[in-house]
Amino acid sequence: MAMPAIDIGRICVKIRGREAGRRCVIVDIIDRNYALVTGPKNITGVRRRRVNINHLKLTEDVIKIRRGASDEEVYKAIVEAGLIEKYREVEKKIARGY
Repeated sequence: MAMPAIDIGRICVKIRGREAGRRCVIVDIIDRNYALVTGPKNITGVRRRRVNINHLKLTEDVIKIRRGASDEEVYKAIVEAGLIEKYREVEKKIARGY
């Protein structure tokens, strides 16, 4: 199985920090160590921020967004890709403490 590439629109799970376990989307690649991600915050609670790539677990899911897309554009792309239910299901588990 091939390793998912770090690219814009890739859906990830944060594995470190206060937002660990929450899904986010890569919006921009800053350099070889850092990426700009967003939840968007209204869905997952992950605010737009710079994160170390080593703190992300990449998933197979990719949405079609442009580099530096706004949270609204990311939200629309998630809905269009049919991933909104998958997102919400994970967030409910986190809220319950699983």
